Amino acid sequence: MKIPTFVSAARASAGMLALTAFTAMPAWAQDAAEGAAEEAAEAAPQFAAAADTAFIFNTLLFLMGGFLVMWMAAGFAMLEAGMVRTKNVSIQLTKNIALYAIAGLMYWVIGYSLMYVDVGSYFGTFAPYSFDPVGLEGADTAALLETGYSTASDWFFQMVFVATAASIVSGTLAERIKLWPFLAFVVILTGILYPITGAWTWGGGWLSQMGFSDFAGSTIVHSVGGWAALAGAILLGARNGKYASDGSVQPIPGSNMTLATLGTFILWLGWFGFNGASQLAMGTIGDAADISRIFANTNLAAAAGVVAALVLTQILYKKVDITMVLNGALAGLVSITAEPLAPGPFAAILIGAVGGVIVVLAVPMLDKFKIDDVVGAIPVHLFAGIWGTLVVPFTNADASFGTQIVGIVAMGLFTLVASFVVWFIIKATIGLRASPEDEMAGLDLAEIGVEAYPEFSAGR
Repeated sequence: MKIPTFVSAARASAGMLALTAFTAMPAWAQDAAEGAAEEAAEAAPQFAAAADTAFIFNTLLFLMGGFLVMWMAAGFAMLEAGMVRTKNVSIQLTKNIALYAIAGLMYWVIGYSLMYVDVGSYFGTFAPYSFDPVGLEGADTAALLETGYSTASDWFFQMVFVATAASIVSGTLAERIKLWPFLAFVVILTGILYPITGAWTWGGGWLSQMGFSDFAGSTIVHSVGGWAALAGAILLGARNGKYASDGSVQPIPGSNMTLATLGTFILWLGWFGFNGASQLAMGTIGDAADISRIFANTNLAAAAGVVAALVLTQILYKKVDITMVLNGALAGLVSITAEPLAPGPFAAILIGAVGGVIVVLAVPMLDKFKIDDVVGAIPVHLFAGIWGTLVVPFTNADASFGTQIVGIVAMGLFTLVASFVVWFIIKATIGLRASPEDEMAGLDLAEIGVEAYPEFSAGR
């Protein structure tokens, strides 16, 4: 995603100006003054119409893209509900709707201004964000057209991205973290941590000034969420019974692969808004063509991630693992997110396929370190996000490997260290982890008192 400053209205107006200038050239010198005045008067409404049209289409792109990315919240909820055991489904659903609501509030209270308003090198201002001026007459209309889009639509589109980062943390820490400590972390992540690293990049801060390139957020959104999840997983520890005393890994199957698959398809669909609307403009033919190309590359990368995971699990384990295949799709999507416009079809397929391979190889690697990631979010969002950001210079000549590495390391270190500090403070004050008894009984009953599948409970 670029810094949210649009040029589409200017492009449209410039094109109309050029056309008007050409048609206004007088056939005879003696008619020049009179002809120019007449043409200027006739062209004025056309200039306004071009700017209005660009404004409408740019705003519509933000809103439609925001709708699709908001729908990804449902995808995360369904994916997590399918990947956890039946006794922990209701709490995962509760966490997902709660984190989306908290993200929406915190991004208005402080997050957006911190990320985009008067950003210096590191962050913006600490204040609630103000939307469009009220009314559409006179100076207000001119102020709106100056931006080229509705500022409220921009805020909405940016807000759903921060909710995505928080959803990544939810899946990793499932089945053993208590509800309120998790939500306390979400407040800090969505209100402060994510906006600060976002200000460094999309807000025009120091990484942006260096030339760091991350079109729709492989690192800025996905790796940041992955680093926050990794810090929490290390401090929280693994689920009881996940790792035996002899070092072996005990599989803990999810409850519903139907829901997990539905969630993956919803996320896949939502990603077209995630990547496509990050073009940030739809006021010209060129913008519309670029958005179409982004859609095609996004789909190709996801498909390649699926096939790569499908084939590799068959080779390594002699049978296909549906959870790896689902995460292969998501890893392909995360991988192409850093640069979905510049690659050709073959490059998009290769980028997505490597993402699928990363998932299959990274999951057992985490198990060796006894890092328990319930849904595989760290391989998908952190590792594939790093890969996608590193590979940008292969297809985008404006990016450099050195700058990409600096951006990855800087955002990674900041988020990991800051998240550790926040998680540690929460752990030392109100605690993080459910008791062994509550974990055994399931957090649906222990934390919220509502079971997702009560007819399957003992004694019913």
